[in-house]
Amino acid sequence: MQIRQAKTEDAASIAKVHVDSWRTTYKGIVSEEYLASLSYQDRENFWRERLSASDNSCFVLVAEDGENIIGFAAGGPERSGDINFSGELSAIYLLENYQSKGIGSQLFKAVAMRLLQIGIKTMMVWVLAENPSKRFYESLGGKHIYEKVITIDEVELKEVAYGWKDISLV
Repeated sequence: MQIRQAKTEDAASIAKVHVDSWRTTYKGIVSEEYLASLSYQDRENFWRERLSASDNSCFVLVAEDGENIIGFAAGGPERSGDINFSGELSAIYLLENYQSKGIGSQLFKAVAMRLLQIGIKTMMVWVLAENPSKRFYESLGGKHIYEKVITIDEVELKEVAYGWKDISLV
């Protein structure tokens, strides 16, 4: 397994991981209809645009098992203007068969290292409160810092944020 910077030509593979992991991770949390409506093509267009953007403060890393992308993580400056946390893990997803093998931790640490390289020392992440993977962030030392309600497919869901005041310790 290797972690590397994502390239524009990775967009289709990242989209597949994104859609497939949403369908397994959020089953029973987000409606079946919504999960079924997720489109590989829409996600590929999103990731192709993001990967070809000239703003290099945001980044995407991929985890590969041989030739196949099995997971990814995205990070960069915190997006909402929070005064306590300057960096954000905006996405981290792994195909179900590769979860609980330490790959997520490696991706998480790679994001933290990249943030440190650009001078960002604190980080936060938002996660659905019902997502059992939230324990992953707790195991990495994340502290529960905020809550908010979001709407997905006309259903209100609670999100929680975890924060790290010093990502050099991760």
